Amino acid sequence: MSVFTRPALVGLPGEKTAAREIASSAVTTLSAVLVLFALLAPDDLDKLTAEAFVRLPVEALLGVAVVLLLRDGAQRIVAVSAGAVLGLLTVVKAIDIGFGLALNRRFDPVFDWGVLGNGVDLLGTSIGRAGAIASFLGLTLLAVVVIVAMALATLRLSRVVAGRRTASTRVTAVLSVVWIVCAVSGAQLAPGQPFASRSAAAFAYEDLRQVRAGIRDRDAFAAEVATDAYRDAPASGLLNALRGKDVLFTFIESYGRVAVQDSDIAPKVDAVLDAGTARLKSAGYGSRSAFLTSPTTSAGSWLAHSTLQSGVWVDSQHRYDDFVKTDRFTLGGAFKRAGWETVGVVPAHTEDWPEGKVYGYDRYYDSRTIGYHGPPFSYATMPDQFTLSAFQRAERGKPDRPPLMAEIDLVTSHWPWTPLPRMVDWTAVGDGSVYNPMPSQGKTPDEVFTDPAKVRAAYGDSIAYSLNSLISYVETYGDDDLVLVFLGDHQPNPIVAGAGADRDVPISVVTRDKAVLDKIAGWNWQDGLHPDRNAPVSRMDTFRDRFLTTFAH
Repeated sequence: MSVFTRPALVGLPGEKTAAREIASSAVTTLSAVLVLFALLAPDDLDKLTAEAFVRLPVEALLGVAVVLLLRDGAQRIVAVSAGAVLGLLTVVKAIDIGFGLALNRRFDPVFDWGVLGNGVDLLGTSIGRAGAIASFLGLTLLAVVVIVAMALATLRLSRVVAGRRTASTRVTAVLSVVWIVCAVSGAQLAPGQPFASRSAAAFAYEDLRQVRAGIRDRDAFAAEVATDAYRDAPASGLLNALRGKDVLFTFIESYGRVAVQDSDIAPKVDAVLDAGTARLKSAGYGSRSAFLTSPTTSAGSWLAHSTLQSGVWVDSQHRYDDFVKTDRFTLGGAFKRAGWETVGVVPAHTEDWPEGKVYGYDRYYDSRTIGYHGPPFSYATMPDQFTLSAFQRAERGKPDRPPLMAEIDLVTSHWPWTPLPRMVDWTAVGDGSVYNPMPSQGKTPDEVFTDPAKVRAAYGDSIAYSLNSLISYVETYGDDDLVLVFLGDHQPNPIVAGAGADRDVPISVVTRDKAVLDKIAGWNWQDGLHPDRNAPVSRMDTFRDRFLTTFAH
């Protein structure tokens, strides 16, 4: 044999078989790792530790037992189905982690799909609409890949188990005894991490309970909405103590307790509130403050708005969806029935809002109709000072008009809290073009979100800007007939508020009319714009009835 033919030995059948065995073992190992990860991974980022994966999942033992009991065809069907379900649970866990970071709550698999659309819109403010849609489609494709990969992985493992029945039976029997002993003894490798795990089953069960509870809650909520002592109240019995007043309910985005108490943010914001109290007092205004507990946290402003206006607890998307289909008597409806003209100012809205009719507004301004011709500031479509200036020009500045009631939403302090506008002279606000150079002069979200301390500082700056805009508005355009109620809608994102933060938001009433402040003396609110830790706290859904009762006569 010629020496030139010896390289052909590289392709010997034995070497090909060895390579196949190595590749087969690698695929099997990867499949096992993928399935174990899906079974053991928590749905809370704080619990995503190494100890979480050093556990024995009962679902794996049950899965092996089922495979050993079934014939080939049934094995394949069960394995693929179980894998697809496990993949879906893995995707939901990932969404849960995202919801925990952004909204400080779990994902509702029935009612929260619309919130994902809001997330795409929010992401679009940072990377553009096309980029946000591309990211969403990419994540959707990744979810499909996870589900398919998990189905293939369980199918692969089922074949391995079926091909080694004796060994699989012995190993499963031993591990089952170990699992039972550990479950009975409560053995833990780390606090809160029992070695005998049933986390996937518990997660699925909790989601099923959440779905069932959400469906049942619809009936309970319908009963709450239907019970309304003020629904048929005559105009003569409504808001008589506020006759002739312009009453403005103003929400400051993400203005929560963390902004004014027990945080590195509070000193800056408290200084603004204390100085604002003094400034308004020198202009003849009195103020009282307290806290309300919001139905939401981190996001979902519309839940807080509807809760304050309706007097029912709107703490979920399905409750909101049901609420806007009702004829519930709102604060806007009460003022309208009593003879006020009613106005909604919602600068964050960029599309039609037909469900807004539930609030009973005579007129409504959004980002398309308010007349802004300046730049957006990340999510915020316009600066708060412009919103207030435009409202003044379009409504309060008109001569010979009836009293106004308005809900005004201020959005500058919405995540990501940068870049921020600067205060300008009110006479220079105009159509908003004065703000054109400001976004490029501020910090970008990418610059700020590299450091949690910078994020908190940016949040504090945004709240200070919103408060200064509102205080300056009262100084500039206020009069004896102005009653301003301003409050937060919810606490900010957990990166600012911290894990486990309460849902309290500050609320203040400002007016020159001492009789109005005397009316709320029984509320025991604190003097000034700055509520401290001893300030009263009540749920946001109690405000409507308390307000209507207090100012009825």
